[in-house]
Amino acid sequence: MSEIALSKQDLREVTAFAAACAELVLEVFEDDQPDDLRPREAVGAAWEFAQGGERGQVLRDRAWAALKAAKSADTMAAREAARAAMSAAGAAYLHPLAKGTQVKHILGAGAYAARAAELVADDDRSVGDEHLEQAVRRATPAVVDVLKRFPTAPSGGGRVAELVRMLDADLRSLAPAE
Repeated sequence: MSEIALSKQDLREVTAFAAACAELVLEVFEDDQPDDLRPREAVGAAWEFAQGGERGQVLRDRAWAALKAAKSADTMAAREAARAAMSAAGAAYLHPLAKGTQVKHILGAGAYAARAAELVADDDRSVGDEHLEQAVRRATPAVVDVLKRFPTAPSGGGRVAELVRMLDADLRSLAPAE
């Protein structure tokens, strides 16, 4: 399997994008679990890495903790919001493998955040679409460049996977930066 060149700066750009997407729905989790800071700490760790920090055990631990928080949430919306936080911290661990499955490391936080927002709005898909539009505007040319190095997101999966594919297609359709 071929490898894709990824610099530390590429990883920082992707992680900043993911953190920006995830922080939009932190309140969804916190409204459900007000005393659980694990998703907020995961997003904070993602921002720290994106702004020049180390990609070390603390970042990895915060991602795992956010995933555990998702499992303890009472509502599906809160679970998806915590998964967005987990994905933000996990974005720093994008693997340089030329596989479409890696696209979720780049776009997962945006897709989970969109799904959380849909669920809060009684499963209103237009709310998810709006979140994806915001994510497209938030994506820097560097994020789009990294994404385009990978094959497209794979088919299958549930609504979050569908949102990943929609975001993937929207970002790939952007004109290249001049």
